[in-house]
Amino acid sequence: MNWDWEKLQEKRQRQSKPPLPQGDGPENPFKDFRFGGRFDKLLGKGIPLGAVLAAIVLVWLASGIFIVNPGEVGVITRFGKYDRQVHDGPHYHLPYPVEKAEIVIAEPLRTVVIGQSTSATMVKHSTDESSMFTGDENIVHMRFNVQYNISDAQAFLFNVKDPENTVKIAAEAAMREVVGRRNIDTILTTGRAGVQVEALTVLENILKSYDIGVHIHTVQLLDVQPPPEVEAAFKNVASAREKREAIINHAEAYRMQIVPVANGTAKGMVNAAQAYRQKVEQQAHGEAARFLAMVNEFEKAPDVTKKRMYLEAMSDMLSSAGIEKIILPPGANSNILPLLKLDSAAKPLPPSKTAGEAAQ
Repeated sequence: MNWDWEKLQEKRQRQSKPPLPQGDGPENPFKDFRFGGRFDKLLGKGIPLGAVLAAIVLVWLASGIFIVNPGEVGVITRFGKYDRQVHDGPHYHLPYPVEKAEIVIAEPLRTVVIGQSTSATMVKHSTDESSMFTGDENIVHMRFNVQYNISDAQAFLFNVKDPENTVKIAAEAAMREVVGRRNIDTILTTGRAGVQVEALTVLENILKSYDIGVHIHTVQLLDVQPPPEVEAAFKNVASAREKREAIINHAEAYRMQIVPVANGTAKGMVNAAQAYRQKVEQQAHGEAARFLAMVNEFEKAPDVTKKRMYLEAMSDMLSSAGIEKIILPPGANSNILPLLKLDSAAKPLPPSKTAGEAAQ
């Protein structure tokens, strides 16, 4: 009875499932998936289906591991939509197609050159980019570069379709706007620095309106030339202006050399005059004080003061240098004929003899 029941169960199973094709013939499409078939030939033994699936899943999960280097930003999208940003270090995202990571180099400066075309053998001007119309209705050929870096990786990747080309086109537009407000002489000579600064401001405003996620560092003019047809005339004008500037600089240097010396001399003369004034004033005050003191003394003892004044005057006169002095004995002046020296360069007369000496 038990045997019949088992037979019945096997019969029901055969009726509920269609029989699989057997054998290795062409009519059996599942022959290569039988463990013990080709797996035996490749690996030498059968592999469990669970182990194969587990290995595939592990490899798929491990594909989400990625590393962000310093100066880079990792932008992760989930089903194509922005999800998050990660910075330097190892990170993980859900494997593709659930999430995807894109690495953006943010910190190093990027440079875009406007006004030249690069070929395999040479670098030359691109006329379409370099030719610009000035405010005085002239044409000037300009070549300049723009240096920038990425400040917002999300905006850089998703807000604009081609951000690098957008920066280039915006830089060209900003430069054309600035050049269109200036004359060609200013651009070719003294106004280059002003052009760079103004173009940087205009370009920042344009990219800010685009929300492109970049920061502009510099706008630098590399080459500014007039049209080839008038280049020689412009060079002559520029040469004349350079000579004029050289003469002006030379005169300015001479002025800077002479003016300080003159100022120093004038200041020295003023200081000397002030010192002399102070000396004379102090001397006058001293003489006045001396005279007042002498007046007080004269009122106390007139005879003594007169005699002292006489002696002081004689002392000053006799002790002063450069005055020729002749001393005669008392009573001798009546016997001598006084003679004046009419020639200051003549030799002095010999001393006169007395009456007794003359009689001898």
